[in-house]
This record gives sequence, structure tokens and C-alpha cells, in this order.
Amino acid sequence: MGLLHELVPNARAFGGLVNPKNANAQFQINEAEQGARSLGLPISFVSAASGMDIDKAFNEFRRQRADALLVLSDSFLNTQARRIAELAIEHALPTCFAYREPVVAGGLMGYGASRIDATRQSGVYAARILNGEKPADLPVQQPTKFEFVINMKTAKALGLTLPYSMQLLADEVIE
Repeated sequence: MGLLHELVPNARAFGGLVNPKNANAQFQINEAEQGARSLGLPISFVSAASGMDIDKAFNEFRRQRADALLVLSDSFLNTQARRIAELAIEHALPTCFAYREPVVAGGLMGYGASRIDATRQSGVYAARILNGEKPADLPVQQPTKFEFVINMKTAKALGLTLPYSMQLLADEVIE
């Protein structure tokens, strides 16, 4: 939320796109609401569990006059990243995703745990189990590598000038 607010400092309201079928949806909503509250801004969530829902959601964001959009982490929403990015540009809505891949597909920016690193760590755990360690004895691990990615082509399409300081923070800037 902080990065999105830094990019759109005059935002008066945020929108949030969530898949209600995601088991972590309510947790993610609570976290995003807490982040928005810390910035003194409202955030309204719209549910999308199908392609048609995504189109309807953007009409709702327009009706709500959202100034920026947070797309919560979800497998279905990630598969729809290109469509979400297209609609975000069409509706002039700066958008932040939870991963790098939707930004490569055209999203404005993404911040979250590295999926590549998480996959690598899963392989390490699988090897430990195959070598005889009991799964119950393995510690639960949290992500340790996070990525901040910006798509400059999308920023340009939205008419945004990204502060140089934000570009320096990014792990990857897609031209």
C-alpha cells in the first residue's frame, strides 16, 4: 500500500480486487485495510472469481472513483494478469500486484515474495524428505526474498512519471 501511495500521492481512495474463493482472501483483505488505514485512506474491495467478474469489477472501481488498485495474491487473478493490466490502462488505474509475473504481463508494479525463491525452497524441502527427514520435524519457513518490479511501458501508458528514487528501489525495471 505504501508503494502504491508513493506512486499516486494524491489518491483519495484505493480499490482492491479479490477472489472470494481464495482461502486467504479475508486475511489479505484485513492486511490491506490495515495498510490503507495507516495511510488515512479508504479501500473498497470488489470480488472477481471469473473473467466476467473482472470486467464488472473495473466498472465498479470507476463508479467508486478508485484512484489506484491493489490486486490481492491469487492464482486465478494471476492467470488474468494481462486482462487486468489492459483494463487498468483503459481505466487509467495504477495497479499493484503481489508478484513479478503479472508486471511482466503488463501490470504497473508488483511487490511480494519471490515465487522462484519459494519454488527453490520447496525443492530443498522435498530433497530433505526424500533423504529421510520427517516432514513434521522440518521448520515452517517464511519467505526471505521479496521483489519489487516496475513496468515503465505501463507507467508511460498511464501517463505516470515514476520518481527516480522509486526506480532505484526496484529489483527490476521493465522497459
